[in-house]
Amino acid sequence: MVSGWSTQGKLACSYCMENNKAFMLTNSGKESFFYYHRHFLPIDHRYRKNNNDFLLAKLKKDVAPPCLSSEKLYDVVLEYGDIVFGFQSGKQKFPSVGLTHNWVKRSIFWKLSYWKTNLLRHNLDIMHIEKNVFENIFNTIMDVKRKTKDNIKAIMVITLFCHRKNMELVFDGSWVIKLKASFALEKNAQLLVYQWLKTLCFPDGRASNISMLEYRLYGMKNHDYHMFMQTLIPLAYHDLLPKEICDALTEITHFFRYICSSKLQTRHIDRLEMNIVETICKSEMTFLPSLFDSMEHLPMHLSYEAKVGGQVQYR
Repeated sequence: MVSGWSTQGKLACSYCMENNKAFMLTNSGKESFFYYHRHFLPIDHRYRKNNNDFLLAKLKKDVAPPCLSSEKLYDVVLEYGDIVFGFQSGKQKFPSVGLTHNWVKRSIFWKLSYWKTNLLRHNLDIMHIEKNVFENIFNTIMDVKRKTKDNIKAIMVITLFCHRKNMELVFDGSWVIKLKASFALEKNAQLLVYQWLKTLCFPDGRASNISMLEYRLYGMKNHDYHMFMQTLIPLAYHDLLPKEICDALTEITHFFRYICSSKLQTRHIDRLEMNIVETICKSEMTFLPSLFDSMEHLPMHLSYEAKVGGQVQYR
């Protein structure tokens, strides 16, 4: 199945067909999964009653969308017509695209006779997800120009989605003032983090040497992002960010570290599957809706893939 979202987002499992609750951020034209993860919490969870930190006037009583069986999913996929190849492949239109669903074509893999019975049809690239999650978080906290999710376009629509009085734009005559968010570091704190990163030394073969240009990381490989995401994030911001933000970042780090470990136990994966939902919700209570694109949603599916496909190293 292929949708109109990013490459990894296209391949999410069968929870996210027409039951998808992502919405468009009007100013930026980007999809956001903000508040969607409350569907997966227990019905009596305290976050379901919190309307101040999540989507306005949305008391979530809905349960998580069902994971379709192979037969039902195959029936749904058949509704989207045949594959169109050549110059016309990008011009086909399915009924209700953009309204009830976002799928723009059917994958050719569905022509394989065994494809609908596969338990793991698409193997999500965990290191690619780690890279994108790290970049979104790091660039936003460090307020990297043209890379941060905390920009004017994101703030202009914030009052439509949630209460963030400390982040709203302030109009002072002919000037527009952008307040500093609690998750964005001041300049002197940013310098401390960059200076600390510059002095880091890793064991041979553990990670590449960190390269910087005008206090900006560059030349990093996927494995370097993997190391940063699983080790350095909590250490870098432990004394510089509020406790609730550090707790959420630490929990995300622990999730990726365990899901990539060489030994996995089913009971631990089940607990991990529940914990990552609450962790993402904690992040939503602090960060802007613009941060939560399809990449921030995909960790929801990694626990299921670990149960079905085993350790990441063998996939």
